[in-house]
Amino acid sequence: MTQISNNTERYLQAYTKDIQTVMSDLQTSIHGLSSSELLARTQKYGSNVLPESPKTSRFTIFLRQFQSSIIYILLVASIIVYFLGEYIDASIILAVLFINAIVGTIQEGKAEDTLAALKSFATTTSTVIRDGIEDSIPDTELVVGDIIVLREGDKVGADTRLIQMTNLLVDESSLTGESEPVGKILDKIEETAQLATESFKQRNMLFKGTTIQNGSALAVVTAVGMDTVIGNISGELTTINTEVPLKESIKKLSSWIIILVLLIGAFTFTVGIFKGYSIATMISVVIAMSVSAIPEGLPITVTLILAAGVYRMGKKNALVKKLQAVEALGHADVIATDKTGTLTMNQMMIQQVFTGNAMYDVSGVGYEPKGTITDNLGTTIDAKLHNELLMLGKISALVSNSPLVFDEAKQIWRRVSGDPTESALTAFSQKLGFLKDEIVGEMPLLAEVAFSSNTKYHAVIHKDGTDTFYAIAGAPEVILSYSEQYLKGSTHCSMTIGDKEQIENAIQVMAGQGLRVIALATKKNPPKYAEEVGRVPELIFVGLVGISDALRENIFESVQKAQGAGITIVMITGDYVETAKAIAKKAGIYRTGDVVLTGDDLASLTDDKIREILPKVTVFARVTPEHKFKIVQLYRSLGMVIGMTGDGVNDALSLAAADLGIAMGKTGTEVAKEAADIILLDDNFKSIVSAIEEGRYIYHSIKKVITYLLATSIAEVFIIVGALIAGYPLVLQPSQIIWLNFVTDGFLVLALAMEQNFITSNGTSNILKRPDSKTKSLVTRTMQFRIVITSLTMMLGTLAVFVIYLDDYAKATTMALVVLAMFQLFNAWSCRSEHHSIFKIPLFSNIYLIWSTVVILILQLLAVYSAPLQYILKTTPLSLYEWFVVVAVSASVVVVDEVRKLFSR
Repeated sequence: MTQISNNTERYLQAYTKDIQTVMSDLQTSIHGLSSSELLARTQKYGSNVLPESPKTSRFTIFLRQFQSSIIYILLVASIIVYFLGEYIDASIILAVLFINAIVGTIQEGKAEDTLAALKSFATTTSTVIRDGIEDSIPDTELVVGDIIVLREGDKVGADTRLIQMTNLLVDESSLTGESEPVGKILDKIEETAQLATESFKQRNMLFKGTTIQNGSALAVVTAVGMDTVIGNISGELTTINTEVPLKESIKKLSSWIIILVLLIGAFTFTVGIFKGYSIATMISVVIAMSVSAIPEGLPITVTLILAAGVYRMGKKNALVKKLQAVEALGHADVIATDKTGTLTMNQMMIQQVFTGNAMYDVSGVGYEPKGTITDNLGTTIDAKLHNELLMLGKISALVSNSPLVFDEAKQIWRRVSGDPTESALTAFSQKLGFLKDEIVGEMPLLAEVAFSSNTKYHAVIHKDGTDTFYAIAGAPEVILSYSEQYLKGSTHCSMTIGDKEQIENAIQVMAGQGLRVIALATKKNPPKYAEEVGRVPELIFVGLVGISDALRENIFESVQKAQGAGITIVMITGDYVETAKAIAKKAGIYRTGDVVLTGDDLASLTDDKIREILPKVTVFARVTPEHKFKIVQLYRSLGMVIGMTGDGVNDALSLAAADLGIAMGKTGTEVAKEAADIILLDDNFKSIVSAIEEGRYIYHSIKKVITYLLATSIAEVFIIVGALIAGYPLVLQPSQIIWLNFVTDGFLVLALAMEQNFITSNGTSNILKRPDSKTKSLVTRTMQFRIVITSLTMMLGTLAVFVIYLDDYAKATTMALVVLAMFQLFNAWSCRSEHHSIFKIPLFSNIYLIWSTVVILILQLLAVYSAPLQYILKTTPLSLYEWFVVVAVSASVVVVDEVRKLFSR
């Protein structure tokens, strides 16, 4: 269990005490607190606010962009180069680092601004009794001991102990994950109780952030602010720290580069000293080699690739709070998804009906009053030709007091008030063409018996011309026990033992599918007077309706697509096992033979045993927030990359602990959004699949750029060290290396980052189906081999040209510079695909690379023939024949890579 503060521990125990004891302990009464007590109580117990993370300043975000070991080395190198008198070289390095930081700052700043805009600016209020008078105040002004009045639709503003209630039902799904409303009691509870493992536990308490769905209540505030259950979870979030896989991978790559630079630098310096070079000369050589070995373009390129991915995700309704977060989904092993509000709409819907001895399926999306009815063969049924269905629709409309409206802002249907079960009845009745307002206009309500836990039914009498119409809905066992007949077409048939057995079998079938079953009936001789409404016997059974939280559209297809990409989808919920299995099966998550773990299992089994069976688990049921957190930790302990989706307060800890937390933008709580890395603005699970695709595009783009950059950097190191060992002078000047690494590489890597080479001929993406698309390593063995072969080719070609023209040192260094630049250009075109021939890829499929080629050719001409650049880069003009030599030698890198690709295929 989560550790809780002393105040929380003290006042959560209110559920173990009777009402009088609680009121006495809190020194309050049914008439409320007096105004004079408020300040003292606030000082004693604290304010009813959850502390928000301080907004990160733009300057702090800017400084955060420099947190990279590669960037640290470049900063040191720029300082050393500056003190060696190479002011231009130092300035160029610093300029690139600042551009990288500015791009990252702009993107992360935008994400923070968008997140702030998502927050609700409306103040939530509570009705309190103070000085014996009811008053409406902001939730933030509630204090321990306040008496609050709660009615249907109200949000609970603090943790409270119930004092009085009438037909109370509470939606605790945001806190516990259970989609069914919770009935409450007033009696004290003797034992220790968690929030959601058994339905009776802490049922005399109301918790901050939950919603009153039905009835009314009076309650006393027992905890506020950080001492509430929500506050406790918010506090836990500050202790959780995870790093996304890309950050870890780049750290490892940077570490290897640094180690190699130090080793090669020490080796080069030692060899140079033994060969008689001065210390000053060798310092210059080692600095030049270090600058060449470090892929300076990598930080800014990764930032821009991620920024481009974030932009594309934004167009797909996904807000990315951290640049590196979107990539993490690209090689996720597990997506652990919350059920309520994520896989489902958190909207109850009638999905199956039984009437006239036949079972029918009902389609639709949540509360939207549109859908079809099909028989067991999948044939669409015209309800107008089936009197039993019409009667079901009519009764559903009359017994429901939960109207539905279309929310223009969110573009979804929602209930205005009332119980979600009745909302499902309303939607079903409207699918069959029944509108309650129209019916009541013709058939006024005479009397009503509200649903209660004692009677387990809801009954109404309506005037029907000179007669009356009786409608009742309730627990199947109650309705069936009072039914003497059943409706078959337009005929009232006598209810036999065999008929009851058939109905009971239908109830079991529905319940086995995780459906909540409600029975509907009418009366042959309806009562004439209102006082007779409670006389239930002599019912005519009309049918059963099976209700469950409606799956979102295209969930099954989205789950299948993710599974096809090699990702395990698991569902985590607070619901009972059978309900959880039924929903998971419909979503395509659970299959026969899969393992279901419960919260009790997680508590009783050892971690090693759980890890052993974890790969077979697809459903976790009856879990608490602490269990979710443990699940995430167990997956991570197996070395798996896990993404966690959720919308409730109960999801916040696991969202923060996962490699990637994904919150719902529309229905998600503020706590969940704060804890997440990505927010789905449309609450659509399908967007996660798009994010997975985008993550894999990003990872492959980064790997492509790394292949290109490391080949160039290693080639430069080989050239410098090779020339030194062979006794030749410095082949490339520091300014020339910077020109190659920042200017030439800069344009080409950005163009490569835009390469989309995972698109099939019909224009659809196939990256999810690629066997290597989920590879986590930034540098694979195939990449290593390719980098070495390419680097050796570039080294041999450059050194050969340098040696041939060595009689004129300025000419030799110019030829080496231009040959290496053209090597880079040809290598970039070859890097467009790891396996496909350069001649098989459509020439104009990457317009950015074409424009980059044009720009680089112009820049190389300027480098050779422009006086200012000749001075900076120490170059000299080349003849037409020399340009022919440059192209002939540098094109060899394409030939070598084409041979490699041929053997690879």
